[in-house]
Amino acid sequence: MKYATKLLHNGNEIDKHTGALSIPIYQTSTFKQDDVDNPPLYDYSRSGNPTRTALENTMAILEGGTSAYAFSSGMAAMSAVLSLLDTGDHVIAAQDIYGGTYRALTRHFSKYNIQVSFVDTTDTNKIEDAIKPNTKMLILETPSNPLLKITDLKACAELAKKHNIITVVDNTFMSPYLQRPLELGIDIVVHSATKFIGGHSDVLGGIVVVKDKDLAKQIYFVQNTLGAVLNPHDCWLLLRGIKTLKVRLDAEQQGAIYLAQWLKKQDFVKSVYYPGLPEHPGHDLHLKQAYGPGAVLSFEVKDINTAKKITARVKLFFTAVSLGGVESILSYPAKMSHASVPWKERQKLGITDELLRISVGLEDPEDLSMDILNAVI
Repeated sequence: MKYATKLLHNGNEIDKHTGALSIPIYQTSTFKQDDVDNPPLYDYSRSGNPTRTALENTMAILEGGTSAYAFSSGMAAMSAVLSLLDTGDHVIAAQDIYGGTYRALTRHFSKYNIQVSFVDTTDTNKIEDAIKPNTKMLILETPSNPLLKITDLKACAELAKKHNIITVVDNTFMSPYLQRPLELGIDIVVHSATKFIGGHSDVLGGIVVVKDKDLAKQIYFVQNTLGAVLNPHDCWLLLRGIKTLKVRLDAEQQGAIYLAQWLKKQDFVKSVYYPGLPEHPGHDLHLKQAYGPGAVLSFEVKDINTAKKITARVKLFFTAVSLGGVESILSYPAKMSHASVPWKERQKLGITDELLRISVGLEDPEDLSMDILNAVI
């Protein structure tokens, strides 16, 4: 079955009770029990809900996992994964990881004596050098946020397995349509489903997908114990968004390719970061492990005044936090996604005050390029 078909026909799209082509929103907190000695499948919506089950089963199939779990946000999903760690464990994480994950590792989980080393994961030798006897988890993003750095997922998975390390990939930028890390040997995939999975900037959600059944039990225990579950209505919104994932990303990706090529030619642009450009570091590797370059790109302008001018003057882009919506979103990483990363660290990583990130929507890309140009003039 081709992927476009699988998005619509995966066994979780029809209500088995009525034949409805939209899974109902089971807006209930609890369920009637006829026999307390033989409880039903569903007893309380924190522990399980039919609408959430449909979403979770769908995401497991789309990512090639055995189980998936839906959380109230992407950070709730990532925090559930980090909750698998024990006091004294060591984590290796990509050095330019999402700012929210950086904050969770350095300011929350550090309270439980969980150590972290931030490494350039594009170099597997550096990952290997960072491994300690107590290293339990390797957290990756590829393409990374916001510089779109490419990490070799298969090589990382093989290295981690030698040392009994759990591998985690934040697959938000790609979605399961464009990249499926579990197929490359990764243990856990995390999504901010708020982004491309939902696709309409109208829902918060997070997804964790696993292949190993023991890990699945551990994630479910955390989900049920901490209770940061996704509510039925938002599960339904994500199920609806998934149905158009391919057509949205196909169009948005084409727009991103156009904009990346256009930005390269502009005098006010110093650098463009996008895996779809042949000169992008890791371009060939990315296309070996993914099915397209995606709809997110970043670019660095000549000075901070130009950056501020663009953020303030664009009309078609929405200057905002987040990405993956049908509308184009312009973000300023230094003040938004990576504001929690100290200034000196951002400078080291190349996340400068002149860097802008674009999530390309469904507008005509020529209109988008003119919007940026008019903002600069």
